[in-house]
Amino acid sequence: MNRLLLSALIFVNTSNLLAQKYEPNWPSLDKRPIPEWFTNAKFGIFIHWGLYSVPSWATNSNADGFGSNYAEWYWERLNNSKLKIHKEFLDFHHKTYGPQFKYQDFAPKFTCELFNPDQWATIFKESGAKYVVLTSKHHDGFALWPSRESWNWNAVDSGPHRDLAGDLSAAVKKAGLHMGFYYSLYEWYNPLYKQDVNKYVDQHMLPQLKDLVTKYNPEIIWPDGEWDQSDTTWRSREFLAWLYNESPVKNTVVTNDRWGGGREHGGFNTTEYGSGKASLERPWEECRGIGESFGYNRNENLEQYVTSEKLIHMLVNTVARGGNLLLNIGPAADGTIPVIMQQRLKDMGDWLKVNGESIYETTAWKLAPAQNQPDVFYTKKGSDLYAIATKWKREIVIPGVKTSEVKMLGYDGKIKFTRKGNGIIINAPAIDPGNMPCEDAWVYKITGAF
Repeated sequence: MNRLLLSALIFVNTSNLLAQKYEPNWPSLDKRPIPEWFTNAKFGIFIHWGLYSVPSWATNSNADGFGSNYAEWYWERLNNSKLKIHKEFLDFHHKTYGPQFKYQDFAPKFTCELFNPDQWATIFKESGAKYVVLTSKHHDGFALWPSRESWNWNAVDSGPHRDLAGDLSAAVKKAGLHMGFYYSLYEWYNPLYKQDVNKYVDQHMLPQLKDLVTKYNPEIIWPDGEWDQSDTTWRSREFLAWLYNESPVKNTVVTNDRWGGGREHGGFNTTEYGSGKASLERPWEECRGIGESFGYNRNENLEQYVTSEKLIHMLVNTVARGGNLLLNIGPAADGTIPVIMQQRLKDMGDWLKVNGESIYETTAWKLAPAQNQPDVFYTKKGSDLYAIATKWKREIVIPGVKTSEVKMLGYDGKIKFTRKGNGIIINAPAIDPGNMPCEDAWVYKITGAF
């Protein structure tokens, strides 16, 4: 086909897509395709940072089965201490801060004096992540930007007296990454929410969300706390129709499925610490912390932190099943990222510098053989297949492929393979510590496999 004609057809098809008008109902909204940048990105950084970063404490066991080790739920646990596991929060608080110390008193202590957004953006870029999602407002209602709707309960009016969301957004975009915001639809103790939820949605929630979008042009809107009301009460369909039709990011923005519709509607599916729906039928994203909490928890010990090896394996497993990994960090109240979290991110970045070709812009291999060979995962890109071994294998047997060349990413030597039936058998090269291309997982690229 003439190259000029092909370009014209692409332009027409793209224009038609962008001209699509979405109605405020799920059949229409669910037809909107997920922007390709998101499904290509595969790896993002989640950030839970707010007033809860001051006490930065939670129990260190999830005994109640509902995130009792989530430090960002500190305020709610103080007011819900009927369960023994939650009473530990109250005991800690009284012992450390005194019974007269209120959660609101943490605001002046949320100083962020060492926060350097350019340094954060560099750490994220070096980790190999392609996008960042910051908690603009968690369930406590404290906003990290100068929100009109959260007067005197935001990071500019109190605490650091700084537009944390705006400063980080600018730095992340300057580093060439996609920027997004987590936003809690509900607020535990907002008087308006408790008295008149419809007025709260109309006068507080929707204006805040639109303010975030128009002020910072985020490419991800990641709602949460939707379980308290229906999508009708949240007016989710109305907001999404505005977001997809009229907002300044209407063509590039991505949303998740937490809109009050039973997590059946919206954008990509979300799973959390492995719980939730994940399938090849719809884009999805696994979110979790490096430890067991999203917000920084000083009460966690080394064994609560996932090793770099396991995080790399988690990324491989997720991408091979068609998903993205949104890995959370919990910065401290002074604006620093705990060194153990930085170290984990650096290790992931080092691995991705060698093997990113097998992760970014790939798709799951729907015909991948059942795990007849444990610890081998597959991704594909065009006609090329990637076999990712999370344990060193002397042989890898791959049925249903053809090729004339196999390489190991990061290794210059020749890879031997033999054809057997309708597939191939790859023989591992003789590698020693001096020429090992990477640690933790090794990638074979099978060129022209299909």
